[in-house]
Amino acid sequence: MTIGFFDSGIGGLSVLAESLRRLPAQDYLYMADTLHVPYGTKTKEEVKDYVFEAVERMMSRGIDALVIACNTATSIAVEDLRATYSLPIVGMEPAVKPAVEMNRATGKRVLVMATQLTLQLPKYYALVSRVDEGGIVDSLPLPGLVRYCESLQFDPQVMEEYFRAELAPYNLDEYGIFVLGCTHYPFYRNILRAMLPPHIQIVDGNAGTVKRLSALLNRFGIEGRGHGHVDFMCTGNEPAYLDKMQTALAYVNSNLASAEDTPS
Repeated sequence: MTIGFFDSGIGGLSVLAESLRRLPAQDYLYMADTLHVPYGTKTKEEVKDYVFEAVERMMSRGIDALVIACNTATSIAVEDLRATYSLPIVGMEPAVKPAVEMNRATGKRVLVMATQLTLQLPKYYALVSRVDEGGIVDSLPLPGLVRYCESLQFDPQVMEEYFRAELAPYNLDEYGIFVLGCTHYPFYRNILRAMLPPHIQIVDGNAGTVKRLSALLNRFGIEGRGHGHVDFMCTGNEPAYLDKMQTALAYVNSNLASAEDTPS
């Protein structure tokens, strides 16, 4: 049995790493849409077309379930994908609900970091409106962070300078939780953890997504008979990007052991 993971680039590897830890008896196919990354600056119509083209290529490889490991692609395309394909499909959304629940008693605010397109979509507004009764959620688009991640820019000095500039307008004493609302962003969890005040927790949707995947696999009777093998694909068919994905997966496996911050 093979589980497909899809993202615009390497960001979804942060979700795949979580799945490899929790579901090691599956095999995986990871597809990156390298021809069109980043999605956060594209139109909804463009992104939907890109997602369907890439998923069709994945289907030709015989995947048994699919994870859309991209918040932007999920918001735009997941319902249409479910209407088109009969296999189990899991999407992503920013972990706003668990963050609000965790933070409700503290009197602190929640800051959601995501791509500009995700934050502009009706699905995000509906999510925040549904769970943020106290009006404690603020949103911060980080349009440059995906490009940093895609270039494997993980130098702490460079990235701390970037984050300090982006966070300069915010009084960090007012915040209790930061939500990483793009799958590229957990690559910077350790850098953020080192520079943020200790009272701020960092959460993402990766663990919750893999728990939903596991439940769906059980419901559909898709038993794991694999060994955690990962095949990589990209829409541009660039050998150098396939090597980059291997490097990025190794990085995320070795540097993002921060489960204490993430709701499970």
